[in-house]
Amino acid sequence: MPTEQLLLRLPDDLVRRFKRSVPSRRRSAFVQLLLEQALPAVQGDDDPLYRAALAVENDARLAAEMAEWEAATVADGLRAARPRVRRR
Repeated sequence: MPTEQLLLRLPDDLVRRFKRSVPSRRRSAFVQLLLEQALPAVQGDDDPLYRAALAVENDARLAAEMAEWEAATVADGLRAARPRVRRR
């Protein structure tokens, strides 16, 4: 499996605990395991939300309705910004 190096910024105290608790040769595997447990599995085309989104995109009637909703709500709750007056 191809790998990629990743730069992370973590608080100093967390890095000290990490280095104290996980041997240097096991740190990448440790982080990989944590990420695999914490992140959702890749579902690709089997993801029901993805399939629903594709169905909406491919249905002309639903796409038109979604476009109407977007046009009606795009600025919902936002008010027009007043131009700022620069004072010298």
